[in-house]
Amino acid sequence: MDEIARLAGVSKATVDRVLNHRAGVQEHTRAHVLAVAASLAGETRSAAPQAIRLDFVLPGGENEFFADLARHMERQARLRGDVDIAVHRVAGIDPEQIAARLGSLRPGCRGVGLIGVDSPTVREAVRTLIGAGLPVLTLVSDISHVGRINYVGIDNRAAGRLAGYLIGRFLPGASGKVALLAGALAYRGHEEREMGFRHVLSESFPHLEIVAVREVQEDAGRACEEVRALLGDHEDLLAIYCIGAGQEGVARALVENRREKSVIFVGHDLTDHTRQYLLNGVMDAAIDQNAQVEAREAIDRLVRAVRNESNISQATVRIQSVFRENIPVEI
Repeated sequence: MDEIARLAGVSKATVDRVLNHRAGVQEHTRAHVLAVAASLAGETRSAAPQAIRLDFVLPGGENEFFADLARHMERQARLRGDVDIAVHRVAGIDPEQIAARLGSLRPGCRGVGLIGVDSPTVREAVRTLIGAGLPVLTLVSDISHVGRINYVGIDNRAAGRLAGYLIGRFLPGASGKVALLAGALAYRGHEEREMGFRHVLSESFPHLEIVAVREVQEDAGRACEEVRALLGDHEDLLAIYCIGAGQEGVARALVENRREKSVIFVGHDLTDHTRQYLLNGVMDAAIDQNAQVEAREAIDRLVRAVRNESNISQATVRIQSVFRENIPVEI
């Protein structure tokens, strides 16, 4: 992006808007930036005839954000032209399956990106890859003590604190009960979100009581059942914070019980479903991380590691609070 900005004679912010199809750029400027980018891409392809092979291991299942992330990775690879990526989707969150996939990557793979649970089995599989000379980075949820080159994602503890702050501000002066639905606490990121959420409630909103923490294993059907039970057990439930996937089930249960207007619902990630929940007033806020930025930064950092570049900076992705009134034009 720096090189495109320099050659095109525009700011890096303008290049970012053009490449990410955002508004605010005149058409002749947009065309000029794209022409410069295409020229550079052609030079890169001619200078590097063999694309760098990268493998990404992501959870499968019904999590819309992970599906969006996989699509953006494939699109970024096409735009760059100097990488050959494969996205492996692993069913469920079983550490053994994740480790098995990490042990059966494509021949010639030169770098690995991973969204994995923080377990001894997965950590050992990552260490094996690193010991074989492959750079490994984590995305979305970090894994501790493995020697990965980088983490690309949001500050999950800050995201949990933001969720707690929003719920507290949505309920000024109210005393009552709040429920927390975790997608899968095997993800370090989900643990960190829960920690941040608990801390901000105890610090700033002690009148709000967490009455339940339910783990739904990223399953919308299970989330729906859990919320139905919570609404039956706690008629005075004021709010629900859904840490990960399962938000479709939360919304369904609230609507079925006609509680979508009386229970504050805060979740994560702007997807086709959460966009509609925000518009309908079922969800009050979505704490979003930009899947397109994460895909771009992950590929960029792996390529730089393969090329033995030094001083590869951490890529903490910005957190954005999305409400009904500020939904971005594009997901």
